[in-house]
Amino acid sequence: MLKIGITGGIGSGKTTVCRLFELLGAHIFNADLEAKKMLDNDPEVKDAVLNKFGSAIIDNTGIIDKKKLGTLVFNDKEKLEELNSIVHPAVAKHFEDWCLQQKSSNYILQEAAILFESGAFKQVEKVITVVAPLELKIKRAMQRDAVSREQVEERIKNQMSEDEKIKRSQFIIYNDEQQLLIPQVIAIHEQLMNS
Repeated sequence: MLKIGITGGIGSGKTTVCRLFELLGAHIFNADLEAKKMLDNDPEVKDAVLNKFGSAIIDNTGIIDKKKLGTLVFNDKEKLEELNSIVHPAVAKHFEDWCLQQKSSNYILQEAAILFESGAFKQVEKVITVVAPLELKIKRAMQRDAVSREQVEERIKNQMSEDEKIKRSQFIIYNDEQQLLIPQVIAIHEQLMNS
């Protein structure tokens, strides 16, 4: 079974592309979603995050408020690195366990916004990067997350440049509203099925 990473900057359309792969039968591990679930459901991860960032990030139901946590870390590289040092190893272990249950698949995808930055690229054999023009990414992220342009630009600053991601990837999908997505996804799917 091939392990494939899929990444792209905020607003690039990774999730849309993953849905297309899913329609073709691919199994997807969404690292970002799993990290959020672990903040709620993994006692070790939750305790370590609370020890590092304090109880002010807990909401009135006892769950970590991801918006408060995000506000705390997105503008502070050191705090972001501290959070990542807790969450990324736990997600990596969860991915390995998940892969053991997918043995009948020809390939699986690990979707991660910060695949390279987190080191998760070391767990996959090939990488697909989804790219889009900057203005389009900003517009999509603002609409999806109901955030300001400045907030999106701040997040973009914390991510690896698109050019660097492209250099480190074996496949590129252009989600620029000019080129059709489906033929690009099908072409990669067929290559992966035949490898």
